[in-house]
Amino acid sequence: MKDTIFGIVVRPLVTEKSTHQAETRNAYAFEVSTDANKAQIKQAIEKIYNVKVREVRTANRKGKPRRTRASWGTTRHWKKAVVVLDENDRIDLF
Repeated sequence: MKDTIFGIVVRPLVTEKSTHQAETRNAYAFEVSTDANKAQIKQAIEKIYNVKVREVRTANRKGKPRRTRASWGTTRHWKKAVVVLDENDRIDLF
């Protein structure tokens, strides 16, 4: 399923920082598949939300250490993408 456009974009990230960036810079944050590249992310966002993407910034996020009973484990690793849209486009996530 990761090879489809709906498998590339996992979910939108709705946080204080991403909401502020959406209002001031027209930039939206998404959790994306770890093996997706910037071109695939751009194509998926443009098709799903019907907008024009101007820039894509990505960051690989390392999982945090967590304790489970007697041993230590980590949360999963994930990839974050910040997508800057054309000044005429908006995404309504709420």
